[in-house]
Amino acid sequence: MLKLIVVAIGGSIGAVMRYLVSSWASDRFGGDFPVGTLLVNVVGCFMIGAFMVLVTERVIANPYWRLLVAVGFIGGLTTFSSFGYETLKLVEDAQFQWAAYNILGNFILGFFATWLGMAAARAV
Repeated sequence: MLKLIVVAIGGSIGAVMRYLVSSWASDRFGGDFPVGTLLVNVVGCFMIGAFMVLVTERVIANPYWRLLVAVGFIGGLTTFSSFGYETLKLVEDAQFQWAAYNILGNFILGFFATWLGMAAARAV
């Protein structure tokens, strides 16, 4: 039961952060392209890369920290389901170029951010 509570706490904080970032990005950049989703996915990829290296290779942390941060917070922050929906809506609206940018941005930048996070954590 404690594991579920830890994941729920992290997830709720991550979900609130996702909402705040997406709202900010929409206000700042407009709603034509889902910048907020791209931003939280790339930042989340960096964070999970760095965090998992730190807690599995540098400092062996209590497994509850992994549940709180990686499963809960980062899981609540990143938005793959939103990415899928928003991309399909762009396709339905015949915004094929934006859909392609969204797919490429999330995958390429996401993988790069994960690698960068892992490299940064290993350099510490």
